[in-house]
Amino acid sequence: MLNKRSVQQIAIAMAAGLLLGPAWGYTLHADRQNPALVNSEEPIRPLPESTALNPQKVTLGARLFRDPRLSRDNTISCQSCHDLDSNGADNQPLSVGINGHKGATNTPTVFNSSFNFRQLWDGRAESLEEQIDGPIANPDEMGSSWVEITGKLQKVPDYIRAFASIYPAGLTPESIKDAIATFERSLTVPAPFDRFLSGELHAISAQAEKGYRLFKSYGCIACHQGMNVGGNMFQNFGLFGDYFEERGEVKQADLGRYNVTGREIDRHRFKVPSLRNVAVTAPYLHDGSIETLEETIRVMGRYQLGTALPVEDVGDIMAFLESLTGRYEGQL
Repeated sequence: MLNKRSVQQIAIAMAAGLLLGPAWGYTLHADRQNPALVNSEEPIRPLPESTALNPQKVTLGARLFRDPRLSRDNTISCQSCHDLDSNGADNQPLSVGINGHKGATNTPTVFNSSFNFRQLWDGRAESLEEQIDGPIANPDEMGSSWVEITGKLQKVPDYIRAFASIYPAGLTPESIKDAIATFERSLTVPAPFDRFLSGELHAISAQAEKGYRLFKSYGCIACHQGMNVGGNMFQNFGLFGDYFEERGEVKQADLGRYNVTGREIDRHRFKVPSLRNVAVTAPYLHDGSIETLEETIRVMGRYQLGTALPVEDVGDIMAFLESLTGRYEGQL
């Protein structure tokens, strides 16, 4: 009889097999002058070149994103954990909130977050607007409330005028969240790999191109595909080994999706993270426990693919992942 883990192993193998059929690849020519990229069939899709957003909302949202008055003690803003001047995250295992409190999970980059099908590691937020409620109310993060926040902002004439000019209801919790979420939707960060998919053949190195082929052939693409190279499904962590038993000290946040649904099948299941900008957003995993990208690739090979990846292949896959790094050139 198949147990739960055996079923999971078969499922990941089937997913990889389905995704790695002929339609999911391309022929690599030696001179790289004319690779037969079948863009309409590639498992990773380029980011859109532009998004249609209300520029007034974007400007207002950018200001709110950087405003520490959204926290109880006026010390923490969204920018504190999602640094737009670098990688949209903070390069800490766990972010620090008010009073020096640490969060429960590693902070992902806010760049390209609008392309995730859910928000947060356990997927409990279905939209960017809903996600905002989490850090605002969390006592380990911003520790505030919408009553407190609106009271503060209503004392700022510039905010009153800005909200009144955009939103019929003026300054409300809903309009604050809408402005911030609209700004976050503007944080699209295309990468060299997007140009490669669109036909700019030398946008990435030959090593990165080889790494992409390995990324697909090993089966990484079964979970990390689509426009955000992930962020569009849930998956259990530890298909080919018990990561949590070997790491030790299982915490509440380690239960993942189980904390939302209470279903045993969701224990240690997480939203598959986007791999965009992954090369610059160390440390890794939901617990921030892995310091380097190289080691993370090895860990994923062991626990998710059931294989020990050769050194050369790890290097090639790293080169591919580095080609997913984009630079934010929008409103700061």
